[in-house]
Amino acid sequence: MTADWEPEIDDIKAMRAEGGGADLRAFMRQQIAAGKARREDKPKPAALPKPPGHRPGAWPAGTSPPGPPPERKIPDHVWRAATRHYSNETNRPDQPCDCGNCPPDTEETR
Repeated sequence: MTADWEPEIDDIKAMRAEGGGADLRAFMRQQIAAGKARREDKPKPAALPKPPGHRPGAWPAGTSPPGPPPERKIPDHVWRAATRHYSNETNRPDQPCDCGNCPPDTEETR
């Protein structure tokens, strides 16, 4: 069952048999344009009004991006010990670690 706007298969086969060319391309472009014209555009949601003085891509005046929560702040001495431990593992893997977090006189197991 075909609708009145659909191309007949025999017509397309005949156009292809004649060598395709400009006639077939023009016919197919016409069919595509007709199909696009039948589509209904979906309604766009209403945009929220921008605050006065809004600059696109910028934080509102007087604010800044949120930082990490206070419970995620790692104390400086812990950072220093961790970087020292990493440096010791990378640069001196055969020597005992002196980062301050490793237990003394024990050999690390990896």
